[in-house]
Amino acid sequence: MTVPDAESRFHVLAVDDSLVDRKLIEMLLKTSSYQVTTVDSGSKALELLGLRDASSPSPSSPDHQEIDVNLIITDYCMPGMTGYDLLKRVKGSSSLKDIPVVIMSSENVPARISRSAPDRIQF
Repeated sequence: MTVPDAESRFHVLAVDDSLVDRKLIEMLLKTSSYQVTTVDSGSKALELLGLRDASSPSPSSPDHQEIDVNLIITDYCMPGMTGYDLLKRVKGSSSLKDIPVVIMSSENVPARISRSAPDRIQF
């Protein structure tokens, strides 16, 4: 079996403030030959996607590089920006709105689940 090169592989952006959870997601996805990029916050995800976080006044770093992704997997509860806030920013962007976003949570909060449904997102 031939493994596709990095350019043609399905690319997943995993966003979680927990290093253990990021490594677990990365390991699981890489076993299926997905290309995986991980970051520890919503604001770093926005920067990688080319959307500057409105609360971050500092300019992008000189080595800043935007990435193309096919899927975003994010934790709901993170400091600074929740996964739901990240979802709203991605879906509110004309260039990224078609990227699927999966929100994970270890907490069973029905209001969060229904609020994150695609037909209920408020921009």
